[in-house]
Amino acid sequence: MPYRPPLVAHEYFVADPPELPVRERGEGGLSALASAELLAADGAEVLLKAVTTAQETLVVQVGVAGEGVIRVRLSEDATARPRSEGAIALVKPGTYAEARAATEPGEPIVIDAGPLRAEIGLSPWHLRFTGASGATLVEQDRGHTDISGRLRTLPFGRSRAAGTPVAYHESFAAAPDEAFSGFGESFTRLDKRGQRPVMWNFDAFGAESQRAYKNVPLYLSSRGYGVLVDSGAPVEFDVCQSTHSVVQIVVPDDVLDYYVIAGPTPPEVLARYDRLTCRPSLPPKWAFGTWISSGFCVDSQERVLARARTIRERGIPCDVLHLDTYWQTDGHWSDLRWDAKNFPDPERMLAELDTMGFKVCLWMNPYVSHLSPAFREAAEAGYFLKNQAGLVYVADCWHGSFPACGIVDFTNPAAVAWFKDLLRPLLRQGVAAFKTDFAEGVPADAVAFNGMSGSDLHNVYTLLFNDVVAEVTREVNGHDLVWARSSYLGGQRHSAQWGGDTYTSYAAMGSTIRGGLAHGLSGVPFWSHDAGGFTGRPTDDLYVRWTQFGALSPLLRLHGTTTREPWEFPAVEAEAVAALRLRYRLMPYLYSAAVEAARTGAPMMRALCVDHPDDPVAWQADLEYLLGRDLLVAPMTAPDGVRQVYLPHGRWVDYWTGEVLEGARYVRIGRPLDQIPLFVRYGALIPVQEEGDTVDVPPEITLVAFGGGDGTVHIHDADGLTVAVATRDGDELRVAVTGPKRVTGVDIVPVAGAPARAVIS
Repeated sequence: MPYRPPLVAHEYFVADPPELPVRERGEGGLSALASAELLAADGAEVLLKAVTTAQETLVVQVGVAGEGVIRVRLSEDATARPRSEGAIALVKPGTYAEARAATEPGEPIVIDAGPLRAEIGLSPWHLRFTGASGATLVEQDRGHTDISGRLRTLPFGRSRAAGTPVAYHESFAAAPDEAFSGFGESFTRLDKRGQRPVMWNFDAFGAESQRAYKNVPLYLSSRGYGVLVDSGAPVEFDVCQSTHSVVQIVVPDDVLDYYVIAGPTPPEVLARYDRLTCRPSLPPKWAFGTWISSGFCVDSQERVLARARTIRERGIPCDVLHLDTYWQTDGHWSDLRWDAKNFPDPERMLAELDTMGFKVCLWMNPYVSHLSPAFREAAEAGYFLKNQAGLVYVADCWHGSFPACGIVDFTNPAAVAWFKDLLRPLLRQGVAAFKTDFAEGVPADAVAFNGMSGSDLHNVYTLLFNDVVAEVTREVNGHDLVWARSSYLGGQRHSAQWGGDTYTSYAAMGSTIRGGLAHGLSGVPFWSHDAGGFTGRPTDDLYVRWTQFGALSPLLRLHGTTTREPWEFPAVEAEAVAALRLRYRLMPYLYSAAVEAARTGAPMMRALCVDHPDDPVAWQADLEYLLGRDLLVAPMTAPDGVRQVYLPHGRWVDYWTGEVLEGARYVRIGRPLDQIPLFVRYGALIPVQEEGDTVDVPPEITLVAFGGGDGTVHIHDADGLTVAVATRDGDELRVAVTGPKRVTGVDIVPVAGAPARAVIS
């Protein structure tokens, strides 16, 4: 009997990506640029008329978009723009005064952007990017043909189906040892070589597939450059999958518009990427404290206040209480109205929580249940996306679990004003921030107020949604914080994002770590996840291990379908709370790392390749990370409490034992349940404070010296910058401090080579 695979349920999505049309057998339509001629040059950009192998005439533009950034455009019309610009401009290139375009007769055209140069060969066509020294960083693939002469890789050109242009494409040659990362919050292996990410935001149902809630069409290479595609379309990257030596990019849009970005290090690529899009938004300091959620269960005013009192009585550090779906009436999500029965006096509740030192975050999304009274009001006013017949698109956004919904149309200014009017009273009552859930559900066949198709709107919709919520939050509360599940290119302006609905397993925690690292390499420094896992109840040991991972993440929230309150895990409450207290002790270090991340664009949760780009293992070791520059965190991803940890070049101090370990190797580490594998860069000065109930504590700082030697630490806080400079003098460490913080002492960890004493001046 032939083998048959087990029968599994097919997953249906309200918003599947549209399929590209398939050419009929024998139909032509694949064209490659064959040659080009110069039409114009303005000093920083050239305009070229190109002829393809299909005898089409296309326009190529190559120019400087900033220092170390070169932009390439291919289209039928030089004025063509990505279709997503109907809703929002994703990339905003600047100018670089020192750019030049050299156009000597008979020689390749050279576009010079300082650290990056483009060399253009006209006949035959070829495009190569080099560093300032002339060494090749990346170049167009010259085309792979089979024995019949047919192309087996997509050329720089475009494709037709049934006589209609359907996509543009580009291919880059890949070195045999080249690694690639980025592409947004991708939960697969950090090195995407051999994968095929598609830029389409999914309700991913977890963190264990290639589907992603947050896509960013940006990747970084281990060879010291990045590539950014400016499009809201479902761009597809074949990262050496179908052909192991080529990265192929398919853009189903009206123009191929991409940027090559010089490094050579990932932070330098990300800094230039930020200049093209936007700088990351720094969350308010209280957001770096613990967030404890009601969980996905019915809540009430009495329960919220009781939870707050219990947190304080048990000495659990916490700054934010998150109220999930059930602050609203069951079935009315998300009409943004309190459940009057369960929350009869929300203003009094919010005021009382404020006196206890709690901020409050409310769950919401851009879908309104057809059972809600707000649905008719919005439908009659035209505030929802429409279907092809011009009626409200009532979509199964909850995949059959809850009532179907209308999707707020943020391309309609009146709908934006209406939505802000729903949020503004809640903020004025005392709500601090909103968790902006979902927003991946715009169907491809929907129609927006501004005429955009659902396919063109789908990815950028989340930016419009989060922009609206951030704007009204800033208006009332003075900060931009949202806690977002979905995002897209430029989404780092929304200062908090979390990893979606993870399963409660060690495997899912591992995938979550990978997602956070990839998202950090996509320009998003402030990221979190549901500590403990979301779906189901974690085992006691997994709850502790995930809480430890959360406590040493950029942001921390305990949340799930069942409670994640520490006292509901009595056998391990002490271990979980100890992890939270470690976070609060490290708060001066963490917040300083956050300020640096907002300033530079480099992630707080740093894949090892961020600081060690020349180490091949650093592009592969994806279950550990640097938190800031000096702490190496390796969450325990197995229940036996033992794992392999790769230590990069240098010396590392075991945080718990003080043992000094040489780097550039793997070490086998075992840790009891109350300890997460944690290492400190030898010689680091780590600022710490006494942990309290909230992040706001008296401004006394202690420096902890791990080893001894000259060094400097920058301590950022709301009161300004404090700089501590350490100088080794024999057996003494002298520390000079300038700035508003009061440094009350220096603790010297007893490690090999450490000084005997420290003096503060």
